[in-house]
Amino acid sequence: MKQDFQSFHANLSALDDQAINPSANPSLGQLVDQGRRNLLKGGMGLAALGFLGGALSGCRGAVQSDSLIGFSGIPTQLDPKFDSVQVAPGYSARTFFSWGDAVLADAPAWNPDASDDWQAQLKQAGDNHDGMHFFPFPDAPDSHGLLVMNHEYVNPPLHPNGMTFIDGKRPLDEVRKEQAAHGLSIIEVKKDAQGQWQRVMPSRYNRRLSAMTPMGVGGPLAGNEALKTVADPSGREIIGTVNNCSSGFTPWGTYLMCEENWHNYFVNHDAADLAKRTSHKRYGIAGEGLSKLYGWETADARFNATPDPTQPHSGYVNEPNRFGWVVEVDPFDPQSKPVKRTAFGRYCRECSVLSLGEDGRMAFYSGDDTKGEYVYKFVPAGRFVPGADQANRQLLDSGTLYVARFNADGSGEWLALVHGQNGLTVENGFTDQAEVLLNARAAADQAGATPMDRPEWVAVHPRSREVYVTLTNNDNRGVKWPTDKANPRPVNLHGQILRWNEKDADPTATAFTWEVFLLAGEQPGAKDASGQPAPPNLTGTINGDIFSSPDGLAFDEAGRLWIETDYGDEEAAMQAMGTNQLLCADPHTREVRRFLVGPRGCEITGITWSPDYRAMWINIQHPELSFPASDGKTRPRSSTVLITKNDGGVIGT
Repeated sequence: MKQDFQSFHANLSALDDQAINPSANPSLGQLVDQGRRNLLKGGMGLAALGFLGGALSGCRGAVQSDSLIGFSGIPTQLDPKFDSVQVAPGYSARTFFSWGDAVLADAPAWNPDASDDWQAQLKQAGDNHDGMHFFPFPDAPDSHGLLVMNHEYVNPPLHPNGMTFIDGKRPLDEVRKEQAAHGLSIIEVKKDAQGQWQRVMPSRYNRRLSAMTPMGVGGPLAGNEALKTVADPSGREIIGTVNNCSSGFTPWGTYLMCEENWHNYFVNHDAADLAKRTSHKRYGIAGEGLSKLYGWETADARFNATPDPTQPHSGYVNEPNRFGWVVEVDPFDPQSKPVKRTAFGRYCRECSVLSLGEDGRMAFYSGDDTKGEYVYKFVPAGRFVPGADQANRQLLDSGTLYVARFNADGSGEWLALVHGQNGLTVENGFTDQAEVLLNARAAADQAGATPMDRPEWVAVHPRSREVYVTLTNNDNRGVKWPTDKANPRPVNLHGQILRWNEKDADPTATAFTWEVFLLAGEQPGAKDASGQPAPPNLTGTINGDIFSSPDGLAFDEAGRLWIETDYGDEEAAMQAMGTNQLLCADPHTREVRRFLVGPRGCEITGITWSPDYRAMWINIQHPELSFPASDGKTRPRSSTVLITKNDGGVIGT
């Protein structure tokens, strides 16, 4: 049996839409009455806090007298056969780096008519380019650097005839190629004599990481019993990384890979064990049939997490515990071993975005990209000290993990996920801090965090440290979870963006104030295909160009907020949106303009710039037709696209 592109993505979308959170934490709707009662007891109404009027006194954007956005917006792309990239007038976009392109010097050229073997794939760009970051060389920062990017997962076109299942099992060579196409690419890039960015080949820095790369373990769970398997009785070396979606970086120059929907790769066929094993059940690991995505366990035993009492450490029952972490990579040292940092906690992490205080204190923000899950931050115990490289490289192994509660009055608090606090006790199933970090979702349930509408990317304003998060969508809002102030629409198909300010702009603060920055969707008064007004749950508050399902999010140095979208452009509710988009927002005026549209069926994701902001790279993930060849015949290739301004100026002006 072969699995084609369309059926694979239908199945993948269904998996992404599964709600796993079983907690009965009060929603903000339930907290409204409690907040009102508490405030009234003190002689103050909610309106006195400036919340109900839509203004948030504590939230500070980049105050500007004029719009930060200097380009002319472009219309939606409604052509069902559109198979290219269109960018704003005065700008150019070109394909820069595609699945199958050579990374290592001895990599074979990608063959569109055949399937390269897994050994070749280990030397070529992986599939589904996602989060990325540009690391400059200090002697020429604006013209020379390393481009580092995640490869989230693979599509059936990885094989010329799709994925094969023979009597319910996968061929080992196909599985190995899929594992090789996951992970990370590091490529050296440089401007040539004509001032054009090019990939450098060969390069001593170029490197591929995959689901087969050995990785170390740092932090509280290094060597812990919960990480030991028959193949790794030490619990200190993990083979590979999977589902690397968004990312982050550190001020000491390392890259942070984030393991998102890793649970889809595992299966536990022991129903009784699965029902009681929090580290499996709370994350949605499959319990019967094949694992939810690829069926790797039929060819690679370590993805079969069914306990086997005849083997040491019950075989691979702990293998899922070894995924869901932040992986730190040194891009400038190709011999260095990546390390999974367990102090960050384990969940389906979308990103790990830095906020750095003037005194060196830090926070790393993350969303857990599943309906009804939470927003987190990790605060290292130590401080960043410029130049203290050895000490800085130990900072991610100790600290405090927090989860957010968004109160109905516009205040918020960070709840410490620390053993002995917030109900995280032995009586409630948490034996020690390792258990808290391993089962961070369950710990957040217990602590009373606010369930959100698929929290994804986080962005931190470069000066004010104001924090933004995308809540992509949640069709279970109003069904499984009541609507509330932060998640105000039932059957939320279009999503929203929240923003908050930490108290005193301190990344380590445990209190903040927040507001909804915008609700995505159609403009009020919009009509559907039959001429009827669009229902309220599909209309938004966008000042400018409409979009749905905000996902990727990043600030440039000037304080422009760039928004990337991820929705099914074939869905009925998305017909006004066209193909997926890259937009730009002014945080002060809230104006939004559409900068780029992508090919049919793609997601726009991954964004980074050269330090002078005259080059931007974004990723086109899982295009449906044949991008970038656009000939209607060649297999589609996820690709990185380079965007420049025709006059050589700064992107966005």
